[in-house]
Amino acid sequence: MSKIKISKGQSYPLGSSWDGKGVNFALFSAHAEKVELCLFDSFGIHETLRVCLLENEHGIWHTYLEGVEPGQVYGWRVYGPYAPLEGKRFNPNKLLLDPYAKKIVGKLIWHKAIFGYDIDSPDQDLSFSELDSAPYVPKSVVTSDDFDWTDDVKPNYAFQDTVIYELHTKGFTVTHPKVPDMYRGKFKGLATKMVMRYLKWLGVTTLELLPIHYFAGDVLGKNIKNYWGYETLNFFTPDGLYLSGGDVKDLKETVKALHQNGLEVILDVVYNHTGEGNQLGPTLCYRGIDNETYYILDKNNKRFYYDSTGCGASFNVENPNVLALVMDSLRYFASEVHVDGFRFDLASSLSRVQTQFSQQSGFLYALQQDEILRSLKLIAEPWDTVAGGYQIGAFPTSWGEWNDRFRDVVRRFWRGDERQIGEFASRVAGSSDIFGYNNRNLWSSINFVTAHDGFNLHDLLSYNQKHNEVNGEGNRDGNDMNWSWNAGVEGRAKEPSVLQNRMLRAKALMTTLLLSFGTPMLVAGDEFLNTSFGNNNPYCQDNVFSWLVWEAIRPADKNFIRYVRRLIKLRQKLEVFHRMQFFQGNKISDTDFKDLAWYKEDGNEFTAADWNNDKRRSIAYLAYAPQRLLLVVFNAEAQTKIWKLPALKKTKKWRLLVDSSAQFDTQTPLGQGKKIELPAWSVLAFEITI
Repeated sequence: MSKIKISKGQSYPLGSSWDGKGVNFALFSAHAEKVELCLFDSFGIHETLRVCLLENEHGIWHTYLEGVEPGQVYGWRVYGPYAPLEGKRFNPNKLLLDPYAKKIVGKLIWHKAIFGYDIDSPDQDLSFSELDSAPYVPKSVVTSDDFDWTDDVKPNYAFQDTVIYELHTKGFTVTHPKVPDMYRGKFKGLATKMVMRYLKWLGVTTLELLPIHYFAGDVLGKNIKNYWGYETLNFFTPDGLYLSGGDVKDLKETVKALHQNGLEVILDVVYNHTGEGNQLGPTLCYRGIDNETYYILDKNNKRFYYDSTGCGASFNVENPNVLALVMDSLRYFASEVHVDGFRFDLASSLSRVQTQFSQQSGFLYALQQDEILRSLKLIAEPWDTVAGGYQIGAFPTSWGEWNDRFRDVVRRFWRGDERQIGEFASRVAGSSDIFGYNNRNLWSSINFVTAHDGFNLHDLLSYNQKHNEVNGEGNRDGNDMNWSWNAGVEGRAKEPSVLQNRMLRAKALMTTLLLSFGTPMLVAGDEFLNTSFGNNNPYCQDNVFSWLVWEAIRPADKNFIRYVRRLIKLRQKLEVFHRMQFFQGNKISDTDFKDLAWYKEDGNEFTAADWNNDKRRSIAYLAYAPQRLLLVVFNAEAQTKIWKLPALKKTKKWRLLVDSSAQFDTQTPLGQGKKIELPAWSVLAFEITI
């Protein structure tokens, strides 16, 4: 330590920055009275030096330590009032992570010392803890961001050409027999030859990774795994769970390899709350640095938090310094890690002003004006957990949005529910009633039937009720409104009729997703009907309830994979799915055809009476693309239906492109006006040249 020379340093950049001679340290805390920087040995066990920061510029505390190099382990202690009723929770006994740390060493140990209050006190969080948390908390590490990005070329797919594949980094490869043991469940597992070959073969364009930011391993001290990672503690550091080499270089190498194979990478990011939870949560970072800056406090009682997330406390992105932290994190992963976009968890929470959703929020404005971020794929989960949070269709023109209304109506239609036909048609056509304004495009709707949250495809078809008992919450967690149907047997079945029905509906659901207008999103494993055994909320299941079990794939599942691949390839081939403008239902000039029309079983277009028929469970759309028409027929009836193909006064015949029932000969063209027996639970797609 005698070689270290201390000087005042600079207020920017925040975090720790190595310049080749030493390291500048800077931390924002508007209300702190004193800040100390604590250096540790390389294992993060023994404190080797403590530096009191004397410089404070507009709330940024800073110092420069000449002689310190990358690899130095450190943490912060921040002094100030401990007055929870006033929203102040400073406690210098708690060693704190640097919000801008780009590497973290050590694991969080759930011990009473990590709490700012005495957890044994009857006064709960109003009490004060004098226990030192340093032995029990992870610590920040100085890094250097050098990486050779030579020859990295982003695939840069247009939204209308995109097929999203949502996956969990660990769950995707942890059981993969062709991935080396050292890379299973890691970023580098995604970049192995066999995995990338499979993804390219399948035809998806864009991987959406569930949260990879550093998070606590357990859920608020319970003996429950935090498998999904939606409890972020640091917004710059990839979690060590996914690192085989120990730092962000693993992720960079993986992104570069995926790009070389034509695959984009989107990160699912959680900026709406942190792993510190509510007033009874631990003090690990933001709460101890400046509680009333980093979180939104209850305006009626500052001891408590405003929470639009359901996770304890909303992150205060209305504060310009907290918003800057979020933006710096996004720019870091865009510029230094080369990711292709972001999916924002509970995006409505981030877009609130004075607790009310606003299209003029600082968060949305900041993203729209940022020259680096505005060109990336930006996707909103357009809701949060409190009143006024459901804001589907309200996000900026250039954004995509998860469309849960597509999910619900498609599930209900293929369950055989009545009164679904009108909304089903709207969702299949791109949801213009939600997105068709303000110069938005047809791809704005991110269509999905399943996501990480809720039943996967296999379980949607196999369970009427959720079965979350292993989560330890008495089956109370998870959504009760799944719109699922088990075909007569709950869970595993042997009856041929049940298995046949499930497979027919699996193919119909996947066909509907990939032959609907908007941007499709698949969940990894759905293409081979991986199961979570009826658990629709496996957030805490770091086991076969969540992992993809590759060696359990059966011959029938392999056939389903090939079917999904054919659908993706067909979608990418057909020009009509690459259009950007919404359909108007109007005739195309110089033709006899509308851009989109809806047909019924007699070969004629729908009438008002047809739309008002509550019993109707079959429908077809006819979509126009230059020199071609695409006819897609959906039959959710439980029996065969006689269907007449439209007669368009042309001599050419319909060519069958897709038959989810596998009952027809795809090589034999069918004449116009021909009546066919449309199988139960099936989708057929035809093309005709005009």
